[in-house]
Order: sequence, then structure tokens, then C-alpha cells
Amino acid sequence: MHNYDEPVYLISIVAKILDIHPQTLRQYERENLICPSRSNGRIRLYSQRDIDKIKLILRLTRELGVNLAGVDIILRLKDNVDAMEKEMTDLRNQVNRAKNAHSVPPEKSLVTTRSTYEMIIFEE
Repeated sequence: MHNYDEPVYLISIVAKILDIHPQTLRQYERENLICPSRSNGRIRLYSQRDIDKIKLILRLTRELGVNLAGVDIILRLKDNVDAMEKEMTDLRNQVNRAKNAHSVPPEKSLVTTRSTYEMIIFEE
């Protein structure tokens, strides 16, 4: 079994799997919608992640009628949302670790502060 990001599929195999022409894959690469890895001999190699992204592109163009410029915008927005969701998850984990690091739960802890004022009265 291969890693999700491991580039193992040749362009002809991907074209056959997705039932599209290899030129379509080359066009998606020219439009910077996908970026397959290259072997030492400059042969395009696609990962399962690349295939899933191509499936998304095909769904957007075929089923929803989005043009390639629109697909580019959608993919960029999706990447931004994914990055923000990851950042939010990381921040939640940090907050939970900080909460669990206390020996007394924050909601049960009591912090008191005292201030002392001295008054000096001068008489004439």
C-alpha cells in the first residue's frame, strides 16, 4: 500500500482511471491547478492526493459548470479554509494543554489581591 502523497501513477494510468484524455491533465498542469511530481527522466508521477484533486476539478467543471479560472479560485479558497481549520485545531489543543497543566482547575481556583493604602494627614 502506498502513502497518500507518494507519486506512483503515470499520466496514462491516471487518464484511464479518471476516463479523461492525458491532454486534459497536461492542461490542468499548465493552468497550475495540479502539480504532479517528476521522475529523474521528467516523467509525470501522480499521487492519490493528486487524483483526488483532479476528481474535484472534474466535478466542478462537469457537474457544476465552473470554468478553470473559477476552479483555481475555489481551490485557493479551499486551501485557505483548510489552513485556517488546522490552525484553529492547533490553537484549541494548546488551550486544552494549558488548562490541563494547572494542578487546580481554573474554574475552581481563587485569586485574591490585597492593596493597602496608608493615609497621612498633615495638620497645620
